[in-house]
Amino acid sequence: MEAWFIVIVSLCVCVLIRAIFSLFHNKTITTPPGPPNIPVITSFLWLRKTFSELEPILRNLHTKYGPIVTLPIGSHRVIFIADRTLAHQALIQNGSLFSDRPKALAIGKILSCNQHNINSASYGPTWRTLRRNLASEMLHPSRAKSFSEIRKWVLHTLLTRLKSDSQSNDSIKIIDHFQYAMFCLLVFMCFGERLDDGKVRDIERVLRQLLLGMNRFNILNFWNPVMRVLFRNRWEELMRFRKEKDDVFVPLIRARKQKRAKDDVVVSYVDTLLDLELPEEKRKLSEMEMVTLCSEFMNAGTDTTSTALQWIMANLVKYPHVQEKVVDEIRSVLGERVREENEVKEEDLQKLPYLKAVILEGLRRHPPGHFVLPHAVTEDVVFNDYLVPKNGTVNFMVAEMGWDPKVWEDPMAFKPERFMNEEGFDITGSKEIKMMPFGAGRRICPGYNLALLHLEYFAANLVWNFEWKVPEGGNVDLSEKQEFTVVMKNALLVHISPRI
Repeated sequence: MEAWFIVIVSLCVCVLIRAIFSLFHNKTITTPPGPPNIPVITSFLWLRKTFSELEPILRNLHTKYGPIVTLPIGSHRVIFIADRTLAHQALIQNGSLFSDRPKALAIGKILSCNQHNINSASYGPTWRTLRRNLASEMLHPSRAKSFSEIRKWVLHTLLTRLKSDSQSNDSIKIIDHFQYAMFCLLVFMCFGERLDDGKVRDIERVLRQLLLGMNRFNILNFWNPVMRVLFRNRWEELMRFRKEKDDVFVPLIRARKQKRAKDDVVVSYVDTLLDLELPEEKRKLSEMEMVTLCSEFMNAGTDTTSTALQWIMANLVKYPHVQEKVVDEIRSVLGERVREENEVKEEDLQKLPYLKAVILEGLRRHPPGHFVLPHAVTEDVVFNDYLVPKNGTVNFMVAEMGWDPKVWEDPMAFKPERFMNEEGFDITGSKEIKMMPFGAGRRICPGYNLALLHLEYFAANLVWNFEWKVPEGGNVDLSEKQEFTVVMKNALLVHISPRI
């Protein structure tokens, strides 16, 4: 038999065997497992649940099915990953594949101007332009430093309000004070001026009524044309909320545009948006898109930070020895100057490792979000032997990773000392994910450094100026509930007295 004939036959057999093996192999690759699914009915039932309701269910499902499970939620099949190593493989090692966002549902399209904001924009030129603008124009260290005087003013306002409240009440609810302070700070950074109390309250009202109403509006995402009719009042309420927000924000944007022409020295977030051009659409931002971006900027910097700050202070009240260690560190490191000026300055924060450990432990033990914003994959991916289909929605269980007993000894305890041996702890998880309160990878929160600065600065000065205690007959309840963030189920009530 001719040698060439044998070679051809051999090659054909090899190709055939490979094709059969490939066919058989592909058939065995399935999407991650999950509970039984009744089409339409199950999707609708899962859609109605909040993340706080889903979380304990997912824990049980992960125990049964492993670190990756699938739930049909609305029109999506959502894959939930609870393992920190798999999260690192997805978000860091395969970041380009896992960095997209799902197509927005009906409510998301309205609130994000058809995904024209940083959080929801598809992974592409528009997202890069919006994120680069925020990172370089507002979050760069030199620009962040330019707002140090306004941070000092906000701190003084917060301390004054707390002192006044404590003089007329034995116990005070601090979350309201924290939210107001953060709103004042972010409003200035956004619009470039100190607004009067009425306007700050208006901004706070229109933003929070949308944030806190999201769970009620979720049902409108399921068969939206039908639900808009069946839940007409709820749909009209959503439209009213959106219009009220535009009515509050648009005059502020227009006023800033006029004032900017006078060469104002303060560069605000609105200033950076006025000249921004969307690369794919070759146009500038509309007013509604600027409203959406300003809302995103303030929500991201206000609610999450005030929530995290309340959790941190709750633990300092619950564990007085931790509070005293923070005070002792400030006293011993900063010495006479801090006694005279009665302020821990921003440049002092790098000298206070125990304070930083307290902040990190607060974020690990009580991340404001127990899940990240949903990711989507840009193409079919075989991940951990499962198929994640193109445009598939993927989410990550942030709290579970920060509470992993394989990484953290006694994970539910509040022990800042665990970070004292973690020199230069990498909060971004670029080398290894041990916790991810800001997410990880290409979609990590761009403002994480600013958030850490605010938490350290305000926490340090709060404990330096006041002694924080549980009111007589009270206690610190660390139970949780879901709002926009995961907040204290029973807001922290404290008794404070001047320390200096």
